[in-house]
Amino acid sequence: MSASASASPAPQPRWFLALFALAFAGGAVAYVPLLTVLLPQRLAELQGGEDVAALAQVTFLGALAASLANIAAGTLSDVSGTRRPWILAGLVISGLLLVALEDARSLDEVVLLIMAWQVGLNLMLGPLLAWAGDCFPDSQKGELGGALALAPALGALAGSLVTYGGLVAPAARLELVALLVAALVLPAVLLGGGRARAELMAPRPAVAAPEDAASPLPWRGVVARMWAARLLVQVAEGGMFAFLLYWLRALAPGYPEHGAANIFSLVLLSAVPLSLLVGRWSDRHGRPVLPLVLAALACAAGLAVMAAASGLAMAITGYVLFALSAAVFLALHAGHTLRVLPAPQHRGRDLGLFNLTNTVPGMVMPGLTVLLVPHFGYSGLFVLFAALALASAALLAGTRRPA
Repeated sequence: MSASASASPAPQPRWFLALFALAFAGGAVAYVPLLTVLLPQRLAELQGGEDVAALAQVTFLGALAASLANIAAGTLSDVSGTRRPWILAGLVISGLLLVALEDARSLDEVVLLIMAWQVGLNLMLGPLLAWAGDCFPDSQKGELGGALALAPALGALAGSLVTYGGLVAPAARLELVALLVAALVLPAVLLGGGRARAELMAPRPAVAAPEDAASPLPWRGVVARMWAARLLVQVAEGGMFAFLLYWLRALAPGYPEHGAANIFSLVLLSAVPLSLLVGRWSDRHGRPVLPLVLAALACAAGLAVMAAASGLAMAITGYVLFALSAAVFLALHAGHTLRVLPAPQHRGRDLGLFNLTNTVPGMVMPGLTVLLVPHFGYSGLFVLFAALALASAALLAGTRRPA
C-alpha cells in the first residue's frame, strides 16, 4: 500500500452517503415535475392552450439563468469557505419562488419567476455537489457516483406523484413539490455538520497518469476530456429525452404516452442499483474510468440498434440499452469529476463550469433535432448521437484517476 493510500481519509458512514444521495435527489424533485408537467400546464392556463413558443422561451431563459447561477453560487461557497448556509438559503429561496409561480398572471411574470427560481435552485445545488467533494474521499467516490443515480429516478417518481389523479389538488401541486424538496435536502444538511475533511481540501498534484500507462497527462487535459466526454453524452441523452415519444409513434402510430413514461421510469429505477454496483466495483479495483468508457460504448451500441430498428420491440430494446448506459455514465461521471478537479479551493466554481454540460444541451438540442430529423430522419439523428458517444469513450480511454 502506498503512502498516499494509507493516508487516505476514512470513508463516510453509509447513513451520511444515503442522506446526501437523497439531498442531491431533492434537486431533481425540484425541477423534473415543474419543467416536464407543471410549467407546461401553468402556461397553458395563462395562454389559453398549449404554446410551444412560450414554453421554449421560458425553458431557454431558465436554463441560461441556471448556467450562470450555478457558477456564481459555487464561487460564493468557495470564497466563503462554507457550503451548508448557501444550500439552506437556496432551498428557502427556491421553495418560496416555486410556490409563487401559482400566482403568476402573465407570461412575463412566469419568465421572471422561473429565472429567479433557477437562481435560487442553483444556489442550493452548486454548493451541494461541491460539499460532496469536501466530504467523500476518492476511495468512496465511485459509490457516491452510483448513489447519485437516485436523483433522476426520484425526480421521475415525483412527477408521477404530484400529478396522480385525485391525490392532490392542482392548486397545491407546487406546494407539495416544495415540501418534498425540503424533506429530502434538510436531513443531510442539518445532520452533516463536521463531515468535511481537511485532507480533501489539500492542493492536488500537477499531473495525472493514464491508467495502465507510463506517460503523464496534464491535469488540464484530464479535466478537459472529462468535460467534453460528459457534454457529448448529454447531447445524445437530452435529444432522446425530448423526442422519445415522437420517435416511438413514428414506428407505431398511436403509441400511448404512458408507455413511454413507464419505460423512462423503469430505466431510471433500474439504473440506481446498477450504478451502485458498478461504482463500488470501481472503488475496490481502483478503475474509475473503465466503467465510464464501457458505458459510453454501450450508449453507442444502443443508439446503433435504435437507428437500425424497424419495429417497436427492437426500438425499445435499443432505447433501454442506451438510456440505462447513459444513466450509469452520468452518475459515475459526477463522482469521478470530484476526483479530477485539481483545485479544491475552486471546487464550487469548477463544478459550475461542469454544470454547463447539463444546461447547454437542453438549450440547443431541441432546435437542432427539429432541423435534422426532417432531412435525415430519426435514424440519421441516432447515428450522429452514436458517433458522439463513441467520441466520448475515445476521450476517456487511457485516463485514470489521479494517484
